[in-house]
Amino acid sequence: MNDTFHEKSNKKTNDTSTLPILYSLRNCPYAMRARLAIFKAKQAVLLRDLVLSNKPAEMIAFSPKGTVPVLVLANGTVIEESLEVMLWALQQTDPDDLLHGTKEGALAAMLPLINTFDDEFKTSLEAYKCAKRYQEDNVAQCRVVCQQYIAQLEQRLTEHRFLMSDKESLADIALIPFIRQFARVERQWYLQSPYPMVRRWLNSYLQSPVFTKVMAKHPLWADEPQDVLFGDN
Repeated sequence: MNDTFHEKSNKKTNDTSTLPILYSLRNCPYAMRARLAIFKAKQAVLLRDLVLSNKPAEMIAFSPKGTVPVLVLANGTVIEESLEVMLWALQQTDPDDLLHGTKEGALAAMLPLINTFDDEFKTSLEAYKCAKRYQEDNVAQCRVVCQQYIAQLEQRLTEHRFLMSDKESLADIALIPFIRQFARVERQWYLQSPYPMVRRWLNSYLQSPVFTKVMAKHPLWADEPQDVLFGDN
């Protein structure tokens, strides 16, 4: 992991010129989980909300791939992957101990679960969403593929309150945005599905003040190029 991510800083400042810049998209699950981690870490950043059809030239200059989130640190370091943004934030400050820093091997245990959902589940979820959107005849089959992963979470949440233990972790906030998407594909089916613990877990986030703040609407950077101070709660 890049040593840059280990710079420790818990000071609050009125000088916004030294703050990291976060290019974000409100409903993108990757940007969402990056904002969740930044907010949980109480790290101040300058938020630039955008739409991908109107990407600011400044962002493309920093990150030619053109996807969000993109975090630009004051020293010029660019962090382009959402999980790395999350790790950067929580390695600065982790007041809720989401990395379970005192438990040996805790992060190593979280990463395989996160990677499975980032790679395998996300692919299945996209197929499920497309099948429903275009009213294809394989919606149920696509849902069944997704359910294999949801059932794993249900089992974990039957054993303890959160995904890794009775304590919230990086894994929880990393997966929440994708499970939120899954729950919205066939809303009525989901509400009656055999996953009560997943529903409880998801609702605890969606109904929380933290999620409300993380999902707040801000003026789009393209329309009103004014930075929004975010995360120093």
